[in-house]
Amino acid sequence: MLSRTADHLFWMARYMERAENTARLLDVNYQTSLLPQSSEAALTGWRGLLSISELSGEYQAKYDGITARDVMTFMVSDPGNPSSIFNCLRAARENARAVRGALTTEVWETMNQTWLEFNRLLKSGALAKDPAELFEWVKFRSHLSRGVTLGTMLQDESFHFQRIGTFLERADNTARLLDVKFHARNTEYFGTGVGNEAKEVDFYHWSAVLRSVSAFEVYRKVYRNVIRPEKVAELLILRPDMPRSLLACVNEVVANLEAVANDHSDDTLRRAGRLRADLQFGRIDEIVATGLHAYLTQFLDRVSDLGYGISRDFLMPA
Repeated sequence: MLSRTADHLFWMARYMERAENTARLLDVNYQTSLLPQSSEAALTGWRGLLSISELSGEYQAKYDGITARDVMTFMVSDPGNPSSIFNCLRAARENARAVRGALTTEVWETMNQTWLEFNRLLKSGALAKDPAELFEWVKFRSHLSRGVTLGTMLQDESFHFQRIGTFLERADNTARLLDVKFHARNTEYFGTGVGNEAKEVDFYHWSAVLRSVSAFEVYRKVYRNVIRPEKVAELLILRPDMPRSLLACVNEVVANLEAVANDHSDDTLRRAGRLRADLQFGRIDEIVATGLHAYLTQFLDRVSDLGYGISRDFLMPA
């Protein structure tokens, strides 16, 4: 396969997954902002969202202060923000168009229709009317694109590069979601007693986090007890059977990298395998003891390094 074709397929999948995960981040922040809390606490949540998305500088250059409405506009529909859902869906569609011949008709039509329909929704004022409904729509279209890919694409190199892009992006975004939400509730919470009112707020906070990654029912099935932050972290970091966990994502990346391995990719495969081993044999009590923020920051650095290695070994030179 031409590296140019692999590059377009990889980034098509990454941008679609990024659009979905941005919608998930915004949705959980929007839902938690509706909980009883001070205005400063609500602003801290939106500020943390911009920080973890590495968009604080770009936002401050365009807006005077932080408000929920401005942050959502910036991250959903702003064409000047390269990470907005608008730009992610446009980039996914343009990458798909560039390799139209490598895709099935259903995959192309799903990408194209998603872009066209999203523009129609923005013009109709869907973001202002009901942000949560728009975020659900973005998530649904991402699910649809993955389902169509699984159901119609030949599982050859084209398929594998799409899967690598999808799960590398998902691992990155799950780690960012965990980091910002544990910071919002303060990592010192682990293992401490809190009052009834605080417990109630915590329940709704962690419920919103779990729902944002479609894991609320999964948590109940696996742990069968009250929602505890260390168990939320364990589910979303170390459970191989949780589709959006860090370990599940890295497992998929390694499996698909092995399927497309070439003479230059030994070091990238080694790095990916070592990251998987660290997750596979990790323990949540050890992670918490050493610091969750430090652990997730290191994980994000390693995922970024892995993405660079994949680009170097398979894709167009940066």
